Amino acid sequence: MKILIGGAGAVGTHLARLLGQENHDITLMDGDRDRLSIIHDNSDILTYIGNCTSLKDLTAAGVANTDLYIGVTPEESKNITSCMLASNLGAKKTLARVDNYEYLLPKNLEFFENLGIQSMIYPELMAAREIAMAIKTPWTRFWWELCNGTVILVGAKIRSNAPLVNKYLYELAQENKEFHLVSIKRGKETIIPQGKDQILANDILYFTTLRKYVNSLPELLGKKSFETKKLMFMGGSRIAMRTIQQLPQNIDIKIIEQDRERAQMLVEKCPSNVTVFVEDGRNTEFLLREGIAETDAFLALTDNSEANILGCMVAKQYGVKKTVAEIENIDYISMAEQLDIGTVINKKLIAASAIYELLLKADASNIKSLTYADANVGEVIAKPKSKVTKKPIKDLNLPAHITFGALIRNGEPMLVDGNTQIEANDRVVVFFLIRSLKSIESLFN
Repeated sequence: MKILIGGAGAVGTHLARLLGQENHDITLMDGDRDRLSIIHDNSDILTYIGNCTSLKDLTAAGVANTDLYIGVTPEESKNITSCMLASNLGAKKTLARVDNYEYLLPKNLEFFENLGIQSMIYPELMAAREIAMAIKTPWTRFWWELCNGTVILVGAKIRSNAPLVNKYLYELAQENKEFHLVSIKRGKETIIPQGKDQILANDILYFTTLRKYVNSLPELLGKKSFETKKLMFMGGSRIAMRTIQQLPQNIDIKIIEQDRERAQMLVEKCPSNVTVFVEDGRNTEFLLREGIAETDAFLALTDNSEANILGCMVAKQYGVKKTVAEIENIDYISMAEQLDIGTVINKKLIAASAIYELLLKADASNIKSLTYADANVGEVIAKPKSKVTKKPIKDLNLPAHITFGALIRNGEPMLVDGNTQIEANDRVVVFFLIRSLKSIESLFN
């Protein structure tokens, strides 16, 4: 697929590198010559110096022959304008990064499609929803609802006291039908497990389960769930504001914001259960005075990844059970994992998830890139007579980088095992590593 990306900021650069691994023909366009030269020197990505709202520059960058144009500059208006221009110049599909929730409302989709904008993403809102879910399910590192919430993919770190520690997968298959393990993250390695693999203490396990089994899972992982009653934010960012809108108003919320002008705006916009302080969230004296030791969850959402990691470490030191850090520097994510930070939010990966759906030629939806694992999960519909419907799963000789976790058949969710026979029109939960798009298409089309 030929893809033109407008905007070589953090999101655009990450997308270009990620999609380049899938062997797509990528061109990254930006007006900053120095930024593009760094990217060009360190990768095989084609770059073009130009303005993505210029007809002349878009044409010269090859937009007329583009399968997908992606507008991901920091400016919403620029992204929308460039998508409109790209569509009229011949791009088959366009996607714009936006900052306005109103644009995503179903009643407005047709309006934007008529302008030539087929898809829009709002990474901050998507991040806020993930954070709110992390607060509601504090024993998890990751929670993703599939198939209208009937199937759930959970990621959680297993403690040394857990009943599952040192078990082999073939033992679990005999003992437990409440979940299906799809991946193990061990150190820097992501493993698609087989029967001979063993679960070790401190592994991060990713498994599918049905909603009715969720409450029994914390104990199996050596954990206890709890209700969040007191919450502290470090940083009053847009993501923080969106997160508060997703949370129940019976939670006692404190926001620590260094910028006085921003803090004043937060006071005016936040509901009555929120108190705003002008302070540095790493100031331990202040944190102790404001009850960090009695706080259930600490959310570090500043624009500084290092400060967010440090803030969560301080919170953990004072006994906070759940911490969430926004970490935009991807190189720091593995460090956050080793430091046991908890849930990590990264807007680049969130944006990548939405764009994967456009790239899959199979009938796929709800694609999600996982923060800690170099992997994705999504729902794919098995087409009649497709390869995946012809044999039980154990006889399909699936590539080592793909596994199935569950399926929906005639509205009923079920977990899968090697003997499961996928049927036409089943909606299958697929867990796959990077560079697996073509394999999925060949199985399901």
